[in-house]
Amino acid sequence: MDLREFGTHMAHLRKAKKVSQEQLSRDLSISRATISSLENGINSNVGIKTVLHILDYLGYELTCKEKSPFPTFEELRDERVRELQK
Repeated sequence: MDLREFGTHMAHLRKAKKVSQEQLSRDLSISRATISSLENGINSNVGIKTVLHILDYLGYELTCKEKSPFPTFEELRDERVRELQK
């Protein structure tokens, strides 16, 4: 998962919880611009503590796992969607 995919996923989690960027910004004392740039995969300078704090607020955690040599279902689906959009 690259930064852009992570940001998109984080935005989806936030919206599923019905939390606006503004509310998240106020509650966590993080600028709305930082949240927006992270969700758009623009800001690679956001610290891991900030990312963990946002995920915790949304009720999620960051986990690490060994990378599989086989594509995941999500990767195959995303590849197919990109092909269909061409």
